[in-house]
Amino acid sequence: MKFVRETPTAITIRHVERGRIVIGDEAVTENVILHRDRIERGWLPTAGNDLSVDDISSIIKLQPEIIVYGTGWEPVLPARELTFQLARQGIGFEVMDTPAACRTFNILISEDRDVAAILRLI
Repeated sequence: MKFVRETPTAITIRHVERGRIVIGDEAVTENVILHRDRIERGWLPTAGNDLSVDDISSIIKLQPEIIVYGTGWEPVLPARELTFQLARQGIGFEVMDTPAACRTFNILISEDRDVAAILRLI
């Protein structure tokens, strides 16, 4: 058996608190979308339960296996139709508070899964 040291992805969430997350060595204080290899800053979606396919079209184009949606510190359920639309495209959609979404994103990335995260910080 051959062991190979893997370098961790640059997109690793190191710390999360209300209004701020640390991704790698960088503090982010705005809503973000994370992909396996990049960060989309300045994402200003509609209210949580009004989230639409158009709001996350940049993620859908990449066809991730799963999208993790961090709703902030209060539970917010998006419209059921969004979940159904993503499922029809073969994309899983999990909704949870932002700290849980950060932990889940890190776990899925460490398993080399094709995951994206929508994280509300504000």
